[in-house]
This record gives sequence, structure tokens and C-alpha cells, in this order.
Amino acid sequence: MNQDIHWVLSIDREDLPSGNDGSVIRDQDSDRELLDAYSRAVTNVVETVGPSVVAINIKQRRAASRPGGEGSGSGVVITPDGFVLTNNHVVENSDRLEVSLTDGRTFPAQVVGTDPATDLAVIRISDGNLPTSELGDSDLLKVGQLVIAIGNPLGFQSTVSAGVVSAVGRSLRSQAGRLIDGVIQTDVALNPGNSGGPLVDSRGRVIGINTAMIYMAQGISFAIPINTARWVVTELVMHGKVRRAYLGIGAQTRPVNRRIQHNLALNTPTVVEVVTVEKNGPAERAGLEQGDYIFSLNETQVATVDDLHRLLSKWPPGTPLAVELLHSGRVENYRVTPREG
Repeated sequence: MNQDIHWVLSIDREDLPSGNDGSVIRDQDSDRELLDAYSRAVTNVVETVGPSVVAINIKQRRAASRPGGEGSGSGVVITPDGFVLTNNHVVENSDRLEVSLTDGRTFPAQVVGTDPATDLAVIRISDGNLPTSELGDSDLLKVGQLVIAIGNPLGFQSTVSAGVVSAVGRSLRSQAGRLIDGVIQTDVALNPGNSGGPLVDSRGRVIGINTAMIYMAQGISFAIPINTARWVVTELVMHGKVRRAYLGIGAQTRPVNRRIQHNLALNTPTVVEVVTVEKNGPAERAGLEQGDYIFSLNETQVATVDDLHRLLSKWPPGTPLAVELLHSGRVENYRVTPREG
């Protein structure tokens, strides 16, 4: 936060002039200074980040499962040689992409990779020496912190809106069904077309990728944290997809009675029940069976299917994983080697 904003926020009521009745006398110069400090923070961010924010135009051909048509979204250039970070739902099922820069240039773009589980995607345009944005650290965000969104809502290019971080550490379910953890909630005004654009702090560092708003609600919008995006981008650029460990089971969250919870020293009254086992999959080869209750992976308790997904998303495929489960009323320990899935 710049010095001007720090000074403004540190003004004490006692420092303001007051009348005989103790009421604060508004000083027009002070009001102007307050506005100027806020305005300078936002305009500096726009001047710094704005040139790297792009409009993405999408064209789809008619197909049996979809009507075809056109759409639009936003993105941010993250490397000088043309890699652009955006949302998966912006570019999925696209047949042709065109990227427009704020300086008027337009380029065709190709999809490098998508990750529906985090609603992130990387596309690339063929040009060098492009303006880029600096990536920040979303783990350092504080509730109440000033944030700015830049994008192309409803086709209005280079639109800026500002607000504050309303909450951190939210969980948001992606279209793929997985939970995205660490999601940033803000009160920044977002509309269709903002998706994929950057959420930026007061120093001009990208700390999130705007992804969703709640319709019929005011002042509630969400962004994927940039620390999640860093890992996803690396996977997509290097491999074209995000590699995740895969056990080869179908599972559901299952409540257990208090006796089992006590005997297994569980922190929660639920476990993960194995509903199906894929033939010749990692779980079947390790000996897991339908009806087993998984309650621990690598000595970490798992109470829900979402817990299972969280742990597997960080586990290297091909590395043996200790699985502790309840099988026919007995506690068993297995070593499963997940494959890439």
C-alpha cells in the first residue's frame, strides 16, 4: 500500500477540526486529499496492468450438442512471448480464438491447455515483446484490502472496477465437480465478460483470476488465487494438462456410528466409502474392494470425497501412497501407487 493511503487510513478523529458541539467539521481540502489518494492507487494500477489485459473473442461452430455462436471473455498476458492466463469456461469448446490488446492489435490464439478442475486455461498468441503483469502472492491477502478488477464485461473493453477483499479461504465447486480451495471473495463488480481477467492489488500485482459472480446477489464475486494458478500454468505449459494422482475408485462420503468414530480416533463422523473399483486400476491391484471405508491417506485423515481429491491433487503420480481403511470390520493398511489421471 503506498504512503498516501497509509497516511489517510491513519488519520485519527481527534486530528479533524470540530465545532462547539463536538461534531466534525468537514474540510473540503481533506476530502479532496482522501479521494486523491484512493484515485492515485487505482489509476497507477490501471496504467501498470492495463496494457497486459486482453479481450478474448470466441467463435464456435454449430454441433450436435451445442448451437454454436460467439462469446467473449478476458485474460492477462503473463509472459512476453504470448502466454495468456484465463478461465477454462471462457475458451472451452471454442473453434477459433482471437485476442485483442488495448493498443488495438489483434492476434489469433491457440489453446495451450485447460484445467476444468480449477477453471483455468492458458492460451498463446504468436508475438514477442508483449506487455506483461507481475504475479503476486495470494497467501498474503488480508480481508479489507483494496483490490481492482480489469476486464471486458459485456463487451466493454478495458473496464475497471474496485473494491475490497471480503473473505479469503473460500471453497468454490468447479464445473468439473471438484472443490477449488483458497478462493478469494470480493465485492468488486463483475459481469459476464470479466471472466479470466486479473484481480490486482494496490501495487499492481495480479493476486487472482476473476472467475464467478452470484447472480441476483450484489457485491459477491470470486477469484481463483494466483498461487493456485502458478502451479496450474506450469503443468499446462509443460504437459498440456494438469497431472493428478488417480486411484481408480468411485467413492462417496459415508457417515459412521460413534463407536467406529471412537475406535478409529476420527475427528469427524464420516469416512470415504469405496463404491466402485476400476478393473486393473491402481486400487484394485493394491487389493481395495467395494465397501471398504477409507479414513486415512498417508497418515492424513480423510472424511469426505473432497478431502480425498485435495490430497490426491498434490500427490505425485507413480509415488506409493499409504491407505488406511476399514475392511470387513478390520483396520487394514495398503500401499497404492496412483497413476496419472
